[in-house]
Amino acid sequence: MLASSPSGHTNPVLSGAPLSINVVADIGRQRLIPSLTDDEQVLNRVHACRDVVQKAVRNNERIYGITTGFGGMSDIPIPPQHVAQTQDNLLAFLSTSTGASLDPRHVRAAMALRANVLLQGRSGVRLELIERLVEFLRQDAIPVVCDLGSIGASGDLVPLGVIARSIIGHPSTTQVKYQGEQADSHDVLQQLNYSALQLEAKEGLALVNGTSFSSAIAANCVFESQRLLSLSLVLQSIMVRALGGHPEAFHPFVDENKPHPGQGWSAQMMRDLLSYSPNDSKRNGDLAQDRYSLRCLAQYFAPIVEGIAQISQSISTEMNAVSDNPLIDVDTGRFHQSGNFLGQYVAMSMDQLRRHLGLLAKHLDVQIAQLVAPAFNNGLPASLRGNSSRPFNMGLKGLQITGNSIMPLLTYLGNPLTEHFPTHAEEFNQNINGLSWGSANLAWRSVQLFQHYLSVASIFAVQAIDLRAGLEADHCDGRELLGETATELYETVYDLLERNCGQESPFLFNDDEQSLEVDLQMLNGDLAGAGRMHEAVSSVTDSFLAEFCE
Repeated sequence: MLASSPSGHTNPVLSGAPLSINVVADIGRQRLIPSLTDDEQVLNRVHACRDVVQKAVRNNERIYGITTGFGGMSDIPIPPQHVAQTQDNLLAFLSTSTGASLDPRHVRAAMALRANVLLQGRSGVRLELIERLVEFLRQDAIPVVCDLGSIGASGDLVPLGVIARSIIGHPSTTQVKYQGEQADSHDVLQQLNYSALQLEAKEGLALVNGTSFSSAIAANCVFESQRLLSLSLVLQSIMVRALGGHPEAFHPFVDENKPHPGQGWSAQMMRDLLSYSPNDSKRNGDLAQDRYSLRCLAQYFAPIVEGIAQISQSISTEMNAVSDNPLIDVDTGRFHQSGNFLGQYVAMSMDQLRRHLGLLAKHLDVQIAQLVAPAFNNGLPASLRGNSSRPFNMGLKGLQITGNSIMPLLTYLGNPLTEHFPTHAEEFNQNINGLSWGSANLAWRSVQLFQHYLSVASIFAVQAIDLRAGLEADHCDGRELLGETATELYETVYDLLERNCGQESPFLFNDDEQSLEVDLQMLNGDLAGAGRMHEAVSSVTDSFLAEFCE
């Protein structure tokens, strides 16, 4: 459910209903602020589920994690007088995270997902715990969570434990970022007019047992990857035009005879992005047909497009699923002891996503290699140098090396993590595990690296199309050769770097007249932040979402 906010954005009302990847990502980025539903049917179900737990405790039923120990020690009975203390102790022995602090956007997204899942009334917590999760989000009181500590087996126990300890206020050593300062969770609770809270039966387990955190990171990765895919395709179209590539490979007849959805969409996008028709018979250079990286572009992109679409669907399902254990059927009063907490979908999806990002980078790397080489670039200057009359200008030679340093990291990160799971975890109880936490965090690293790589590729694309314009039109205004969306991206790059396009000289004329390091920082800052470059190619992203994700 959604409600309008004073800022004009549409804020989500958490009710247990499915959230979209875009909404979760926007909560993480603080573009949306969630609130808690007042739907009596939803709230009554939460209360009813809590009643089932309390009844089971009164009846001294043997139920995992409530009246037993945990994991490989679930044979230990817990007497009624220790049921509540057992939940507090769960958070105590899970206080083992280490490593660097996570990006707060992941923590926000995880808190929203956990609150929303608990509202489905399958986990047995008091409404007060859900209210605290939502209020922490609304006040931007964000627990400081480290990036090491979960194997995605019984969910994200250790990192979710940090969030749980933060909202109940003990132990007070748990750190929370609030109003620009980092403080003990107990102090933050007091500032929010809350007191420390004693957990009751099942509540600690319900807060930590599930895939919400891995799913949150994965959702952010998918959101960014969808946009990076679109940016890659638009940059490819600029490079194809700069190389003098022929559009016949994107003719609809080709895709009719190999009707993969991703291929048809990729070819259609290229037809829309290029400023000349597939029926154009003009051909530059001596080759009868273009090299594979141009001619087979749609076929190369197709499985990546379809793969990211499939990943998007898997993560959307996972992040809205109840991944607790045991699950509680309010209608029958039955506890289902099962394994929805296993993060296998997240883990394998993020393994695949990293591979896809590496392949996108490698394709661009091949195009850049052609752009800088006179033997392959159809008349462009070596290394795309702007002022060839100055013999010591080297053009974008250094920038290519930077790109070459990033691409192998991306392809290396494309190797799977999931198959390396430990078979002996937690007394051999967690003897298969998803490693979803590690896989998702590696995917976020791939996203960040690919943002850096696309900053490099953007400069290459702009410089190359300017130089091609200089050869074909006696000026260096690359916009003359581009379609509408590519032109918008071109102008955005120039504007972000505070330069005027449409000049007599290309983007880079003399090597020492501007700092490419500063340019890269500004472009990467935009890709990781405000996203004006993403906005420039949003028509492609919207088309992808409409075609594959709705």
